[in-house]
Amino acid sequence: MRKICVLTFSAAILCAGFARAQLTAIKAGKLIDTDAGTVLTDQVILIRDGRVAAVGKGLAIPAQARVIDLSSMTVLPGLIDCHTHLTDSATEVDPLDELKTTAAQKAFASIPNARKTLEAGFTTVRDVGTYRALVDLALRDAINRGDVEGPRMYAAGAYITISGGAGALTGFAPDITLPWDLKFGQANGPWQVRERVRDLANRGVDLIKVLATGAVLTHGSQPGAEEFTPEELNAAVDEARQFGLRVAAHAHGGEGIKNAVHAGVASIEHGTFLDAEGIALMKQHETYLVADIYNGDYIASEGRRLGMPEEFLKKNAETTDIQRQNFRKAVEAGVKIAFGTDAAVYPHGWNARQFPYMVKYGLTPMQAIQSATVWAADLLGHSDELGSIKPGKRADVIAVAGDPLHDISILEHVRFVMKDGKIYRQD
Repeated sequence: MRKICVLTFSAAILCAGFARAQLTAIKAGKLIDTDAGTVLTDQVILIRDGRVAAVGKGLAIPAQARVIDLSSMTVLPGLIDCHTHLTDSATEVDPLDELKTTAAQKAFASIPNARKTLEAGFTTVRDVGTYRALVDLALRDAINRGDVEGPRMYAAGAYITISGGAGALTGFAPDITLPWDLKFGQANGPWQVRERVRDLANRGVDLIKVLATGAVLTHGSQPGAEEFTPEELNAAVDEARQFGLRVAAHAHGGEGIKNAVHAGVASIEHGTFLDAEGIALMKQHETYLVADIYNGDYIASEGRRLGMPEEFLKKNAETTDIQRQNFRKAVEAGVKIAFGTDAAVYPHGWNARQFPYMVKYGLTPMQAIQSATVWAADLLGHSDELGSIKPGKRADVIAVAGDPLHDISILEHVRFVMKDGKIYRQD
């Protein structure tokens, strides 16, 4: 008799624990299974304490659960943008604008950027650098504490670049001395590169961003030019590996792309002048391509009106189409693709405008969605938590009215956003 009482008491405690847990049930009319690349119908998603507890058709909904009826909508995992700059703004069309603001101003101005990105359905971003070092880490930590609302951030802390390079602030008079945070990431030679990686790792970054070639939106920089040497890139990847960090490489030029791939970077950002040899190398090394193939049109249509330097407009015109054609070649060859937009070149919250471009240049609608979910999660190294709606993963859920597999632009109009089980948008 005593044994039976003990078991009954234990069961009561367990039931009480379930009752205290926050339980939500979502009725999904259509659910995109990004792992399998299929669409499921009439699914129930059970969420407990910010995690997916169960998914299936005909699941019993506990009486104490909060019920969210999305049975007339298409439900997807929260989207992931692997190339954002949340502490920058589309109204800052010249890097020299950095000299007009303080770090505090940058930090406060980033708060609405984060909110707009989350409300657009992007529950996770990989934020790949900032001129003013470490402001992105402050935003990340504020979001994690719940002080401000925004996507889950994996942040780089600063650009690592050669002096006068693509990630350096250039174009000012030579007798001006920059504050420490506007030159923090500059490094020349393998040992300085290692020092910068160590500095950033010890400040808690989530990844390392190096600039292997010149850039479009930097004064005096040529996109196709090699900047970091193979030895410097090797040092960056090797040192990052000691801290368990992956490296993203800004690389437009063909030789710079190949140098970065040989060094072992996780991803090539932009990939504008990617050639056949580079494509073969990326396939061999399983390197991801993160190509911002939407924003060239935004720069062309709005750049001059906003006051963007003519030098930038000229380089944009010279690179936009070739980047897209080489993206198509990479897709056809089977290079791994992760979604990334360079948000801040255009207004934050417009991230999904890139989806139609990815479909136009070679991906199927399902593949485009996978690039912003399971494939992006793999690049981040967090496939166990992100990228699909499966038991044990974070409860990041979005919904749209309509079928994005029929019209991918529907993803520009997200109607429901949940991150970690908390609702941030419900139209």
